[in-house]
Amino acid sequence: MKRSIALWQLMGFAVTAFCGTLLHFLYDWTNNAVWVSPFSGVNESTWEHMKLLFWPMLLFAVLQSFFFRDRGDFWCIQARGISLGLLLIPILFYTYNGVIGTSPDWINIAIFFVAAATAYLYETRKFRAPEGSCKRASLAVVLLLALAVLFVIFTFKTPTLGIFKDPVTGTYGI
Repeated sequence: MKRSIALWQLMGFAVTAFCGTLLHFLYDWTNNAVWVSPFSGVNESTWEHMKLLFWPMLLFAVLQSFFFRDRGDFWCIQARGISLGLLLIPILFYTYNGVIGTSPDWINIAIFFVAAATAYLYETRKFRAPEGSCKRASLAVVLLLALAVLFVIFTFKTPTLGIFKDPVTGTYGI
């Protein structure tokens, strides 16, 4: 079982890395199609880069859930792993940007991969451990659904906070 967990998680990382990269460009490739905007990056803001991690990880978790039905703590682990990845993106971005004062693209790209790898490594560790307590798996699902709703809403009704500001154009949202 431990070997198959590692393979699942490695596959999840690969899917997230590949799909997240595609989602970065999808909005532009579709000539700014509104129907792809909730799932793809519509600008270069930190929030939009968080979407690139969220959607592939969530969709992979849904697929994975069919094979991990015996784990009562599955959705709790997923919610924590996805949240960890999402938190790492702004933490790493604003920390290094504050220290060096610039934002090279290669570091921004590396942050995405580091956040995804860290999230999947965390999940792997939790899945390899004996089943933990997850008293509120439904709460974990509600958290993930709430995040999904926020990613959709904030694409169209973007708050004027720094995390939503496109550093290239100085605009918010679409």
